[in-house]
Amino acid sequence: MNAPNEFPIALDWKGDGASRTPFEAYTSEAVYQRELERLFYAGHWCYIGLEAEIPAPGDFQRTEVGERSVIMTRTADGEVVVLENACAHRGMQFCRERSGNAQDFHCPYHQWNYDLQGNLIGVPFRRGVRQGGRINGGMPPDFDPKNHGLRRLRVSTRGGAVFASFDQNVESFEDFLGPKILGYYDRLFHGPKLTVLGYTRQRVPSNWKLMVENIKDPYHAGLLHTWFVNFGLWRADNPAELVTDAHHRHGAMISIRSGGGGGEVTQNVTSFKERMTLNDDRFLDVVHEPWWGEPTVVMLTLMPSVIIQQQVNALSTRRIRPVSPGVFDYVWTHFGFETDDEAMTRRRLRQANLFGPAGFVSADDGEVIECVQQSFEQIQHGHVFNELGGRQVDDHTDHMVSETLVRGMYQYWRQVMEA
Repeated sequence: MNAPNEFPIALDWKGDGASRTPFEAYTSEAVYQRELERLFYAGHWCYIGLEAEIPAPGDFQRTEVGERSVIMTRTADGEVVVLENACAHRGMQFCRERSGNAQDFHCPYHQWNYDLQGNLIGVPFRRGVRQGGRINGGMPPDFDPKNHGLRRLRVSTRGGAVFASFDQNVESFEDFLGPKILGYYDRLFHGPKLTVLGYTRQRVPSNWKLMVENIKDPYHAGLLHTWFVNFGLWRADNPAELVTDAHHRHGAMISIRSGGGGGEVTQNVTSFKERMTLNDDRFLDVVHEPWWGEPTVVMLTLMPSVIIQQQVNALSTRRIRPVSPGVFDYVWTHFGFETDDEAMTRRRLRQANLFGPAGFVSADDGEVIECVQQSFEQIQHGHVFNELGGRQVDDHTDHMVSETLVRGMYQYWRQVMEA
């Protein structure tokens, strides 16, 4: 067995930095299990959902933190609670529905009964069964229901989004984000109540970190995505900033839309299609919203579990649920604000077609990271080369021709994983 701080396998980073990630970091089962314990189950806040998904008392949503099933619910007094979906008796995943409304929770196996706070309120045959003048069985005399409730996670709600942690001693959510990233978070979740517009889900045959990298990587966006480079939504000549927190675990990619078209950055770029036009111009019916300020795009990556997107009028959270070293589930929740009129809601939904499993843009990402994962598994021993913009990690970059956010992510990953 490994000593507590001994890394499960030897990883060769080709130096002390974080610009040459070994392929084994994406394929090793031992590394993956350590990620679950150190990134998803301890020391971090994980995205659970939106308060708008559980508006009424008793509403619940079943979701996951890492691989572990949890339930987000709202109690009678309006509190948002997150409970582990494992009965305190035999560990049965008692909640099988994806969502619904309930007064309490029953485990189907032995009928243990819990209230919405997770307290145990009913145990069949707790005091035994009377037969022939005597009582048979039952729980021991010192059995106390107060000691057998469901595991309750620590919860933080801010701006209508819900985060939770198995770690009761985790730092505050605000400290976890840090002031710079928190500012961009609050820019989006700025006051109006949220409304859920819909979901898309996909299972991606790739390591979960590759998608986090993808949204920290401005390099590819104006090269891979035909939509972005043609119509100016995100390309290398747009005004841009790359921002990270003090620990370099979270990141913000910020940009201002341009008019698109040809130019120096489109020369010899195969994704640029000069004659490409839209049959339906409403896909680019962009309306500037007062809360934006100058940026038309802000992509937030909050390590380890969520990407929060504002891409012009399309708003969504992208929850990451790891399944194995080479598979993760990706759940998009598209949302708007209660202050939106019908035209804005339709606009958000229409622009959401750029994203999701079959999105005009995001379908590209799913395909390329699947191909990358296949290479990692076939080649096994090799290194990713993330040195655009240098080998250092910058707290702020005023352009998008850099992989600094990816380097920062792995600098932090090496520290937490002791890799």
